[in-house]
Amino acid sequence: MRIASSVLTMAFVCLAGIVLAQRGPKPPKILYPEFAFDSLTAREQLKRGKGTIKGIAFTKPKNNLGVKPLLAERIYATNTKIVLFPVTPYFDAWLSLRKKKEGKHTYVYMSDEAFRFRLETTTDSYGNFTFTEMKPGRYFLQAIVGWSTSHSRNVYTGSGYSGYGRTDYYTPEYYSVGHSDRIEEFVEVKESGEVVSIKLH
Repeated sequence: MRIASSVLTMAFVCLAGIVLAQRGPKPPKILYPEFAFDSLTAREQLKRGKGTIKGIAFTKPKNNLGVKPLLAERIYATNTKIVLFPVTPYFDAWLSLRKKKEGKHTYVYMSDEAFRFRLETTTDSYGNFTFTEMKPGRYFLQAIVGWSTSHSRNVYTGSGYSGYGRTDYYTPEYYSVGHSDRIEEFVEVKESGEVVSIKLH
């Protein structure tokens, strides 16, 4: 069995892109699927096969309307962890619950046992990644892409006075704003030995 052994928090799956409001000490609401997890099904799907999943992971900056334009420049997920989950009935229940309930104050988690049944890989400097020895089946890929945007603003540095009155002086100040995008896609290996290509964005 080749289940990922690294210890990750459930935040990787459920909390990316969600900012906890700072208005008070009220803790977030945490939900779990009300569905029994079948470890035998997940274990069987993650056994070694002959298929390959190859892909490239990237995101795009959003415009002022919060939309990612199709022609916007790609931001590649360099040296980024990619997580693969087998699509099982439990996974479908988790994803359905997340779509309905996830929000700023509500997190939707998998059970610890279900979260253990995953594979992991890391992208290269260009966002490329590969999962080898995959069995036929449906899988769900996910990554968290961190990126930043550069901005500038004029900062008041003082005033000067002359016979013409007061002159205010400003100096440009440059700063960056960090962003985090959760990117996800389904992929299916339909037959043994198949090589599937995917864009994870």
